Amino acid sequence: MRILWTALLVSAIASYGARAETNQQKGKRIVDQAVSALGGQAFLSMRNRVESGRIYGFYHEKLSGLGVSTLYTQYSPRTASPEGSLGLRVRDARGKKLDDVYLYGDGLGFEITFRGARPLADAVVNQFKLGTLHNIFYILRQRLEEPGMIFESRGSDFYENRPVEIVDITDSNNDLVTVYFDQSTRLPTWQHYYRKDPIDNEKLEEVTIFGKYREVSGVVWPFTIRRERNGEKVFEMYSESVEINKDLQDSLFTLPPGLKILKKDK
Repeated sequence: MRILWTALLVSAIASYGARAETNQQKGKRIVDQAVSALGGQAFLSMRNRVESGRIYGFYHEKLSGLGVSTLYTQYSPRTASPEGSLGLRVRDARGKKLDDVYLYGDGLGFEITFRGARPLADAVVNQFKLGTLHNIFYILRQRLEEPGMIFESRGSDFYENRPVEIVDITDSNNDLVTVYFDQSTRLPTWQHYYRKDPIDNEKLEEVTIFGKYREVSGVVWPFTIRRERNGEKVFEMYSESVEINKDLQDSLFTLPPGLKILKKDK
């Protein structure tokens, strides 16, 4: 009888401890588990990444473009990034010869072709910035310790017949992104946030879906990415290879010397 009462007491204490965990504590715990599932320190210290594969564009759910792409992403050390800086540069090379290139960085963007470098429209650059700031992998890699970040659990649910944990992530500007984490793998499977269309001020829902995770150099990364806007599919990428921490030259992310600068897109 004494053993039975001891077991019941331990069970009650454990149950009380679980109930005593706040939504914010649970949200942070889920996020920490996701970082561990993505590779832990290998993920947090990732310097760069090269993703190569096929991309598809859609308009009103119909295929509007397809091709091949190599996406180069370079991170700055979190401690070395100036306040307000993304700490990230991207080179998106497309086409059979990968000669149609888009460069993105802090507050700038260019399309590079054989004609020269054309500055991208402010709306395009701003969309890149918003998409980056709300991307769960960027949040976990660059913003995890940012002052004012709140991770709040919204409980459990099912997504595509798999149990998930739902977490709201809110920054000091009150910008919110909601992420579903697979209960079994602890990996992000789905996320969404809202933004306003710069033309007509319409509210847009941006959804990204991640799948087919594989381990690369100690980092677990999704090989399929799908984006939807207001419920319509707009983009898909199927990576055939992902490489981590390559010896990338700075010239990949900067304009070639002497390149003609064209008129800016509107």
